[in-house]
Amino acid sequence: MLFGDILYVIAIFLFVFLTFGIVRNYYKNKFDDNGRRIDMIDENEKEDLKKD
Repeated sequence: MLFGDILYVIAIFLFVFLTFGIVRNYYKNKFDDNGRRIDMIDENEKEDLKKD
């Protein structure tokens, strides 16, 4: 393999790794542990979740 091919493979690997990390963190911050969207929870439910 040429040096350029090796750099290309490394660049693709880094792109996939960074993209996966960004998407995973986006959904991790958007949903709670039970799989419910945080921004769709009522205020009363938020207070109940904080107490637990």
